[in-house]
Amino acid sequence: MHPNPIYHDADRAQNLDFARTRAFGVLAVSTAEAPLISHVPFLLSEDGTSTDLHLVRSNPITRVLKSPQTARLAVSGPDGYVSPDWYGLADQVPTWNYVAVHLTGRLEQRPQDELLDLLDRQSAYYEARLLPKPPWHSDKMEPEALERMMRMIVPVRLSIETVEGTWKLSQNKPEPARTAVADQITTGFGAELDDLARMMRP
Repeated sequence: MHPNPIYHDADRAQNLDFARTRAFGVLAVSTAEAPLISHVPFLLSEDGTSTDLHLVRSNPITRVLKSPQTARLAVSGPDGYVSPDWYGLADQVPTWNYVAVHLTGRLEQRPQDELLDLLDRQSAYYEARLLPKPPWHSDKMEPEALERMMRMIVPVRLSIETVEGTWKLSQNKPEPARTAVADQITTGFGAELDDLARMMRP
C-alpha cells in the first residue's frame, strides 16, 4: 500500500464493495524462496469476513495448504499514467493514479464436498451481471464431465483479518489541478481510464 495516508480515505465498506464488484485479484502466499502468486476470481461474503475461491489442484499454493497460511489478495482497479503537464502547475513530476485493495488473512483449503456449492455460488454471482442473458449453471453439464472437472480443483477460503485500500486519485493536488488531470487522463494510457477520470472528479 502507498504510505501517504491522504490516499487511504476510503472506509472498510467502500474497499470491500470495490473488491466485491471486481471479483478478481492476485493471491499471494509467502515461501522461503519467493512468493507464490495466482490470479483468481473470488466471491466475497456478504459480511466481508471471507472470500471463497478455487484453485487447480496442481497450483503451488494448493500444495502448501496442508495447514492454513497467511495470504494476501490484491485487487486492482482502474489505473493510468499522469503527465506533469496536465496539472497546470510548475515543478511537477510524472506519476501513476490507481485504485487497489488488499485483503489479508488466513488461507485454508476447504472440504472437497463444498466445491460444487462454491462453483454454483460463483457462477450465479457472475452470470447475474450478464442479464438478460439466461444464466449458465452447472446442471447444463453432463455429470461425468462436471465430475472430471471438479477432481482437478479444490475449494479455498481466505478468512479476512485486515482490509487496506489505496485510492490514489490526485487528492494531494489543488482541486483545479485534479480536475485538469481528470479531463486529460483519458487521452493517455492505462486501464479503464473513463472510470479513473470519474473517480478523480470531486
